Amino acid sequence: MTPPVAEPPMDTPEPALSIPVDIVHFIIDKLREYDSRDMLAEPAEDPSPLESEDVDVLREQENEYRSSTVLQELHTVIDDLPEDQQVDLVALAWLGRDNNSATDWRSIREEAAEAHNARTADYLLGMSMASDFLEEGLSTLGFSGEHADAEQSPRNAGDTP
Repeated sequence: MTPPVAEPPMDTPEPALSIPVDIVHFIIDKLREYDSRDMLAEPAEDPSPLESEDVDVLREQENEYRSSTVLQELHTVIDDLPEDQQVDLVALAWLGRDNNSATDWRSIREEAAEAHNARTADYLLGMSMASDFLEEGLSTLGFSGEHADAEQSPRNAGDTP
């Protein structure tokens, strides 16, 4: 006779993520970089009015270029994820956004799977505070907020999505 299989307690979450946590942290960092695109450093000294206009134009162009590069990188990373990892990403954002507990993970992930479409990157980029929600979602599931190599692309880190 085989012994009965012990089932996990009801309050034990099932935080099995199909998306690697380091990729989520990379996306969080890039979302924050994208969100901070309007924060330009002011010059230490104010140049003459003509030079000031030129500096403002150059800063705006540099900011738009940097923003578009980060935006493209976010789209590429998120769009290249398999569907189950995109679902996890949205579910993590929802978990963190709605002040849920880890026990809600399964139902939230099921909802995210039902709602999944080809616009995951656009959806997350349009979500105010998406980086905070993703971080809170990871924390809710018990994943540490600490991460290394934040600036290193997931492709370069050896974790090809």
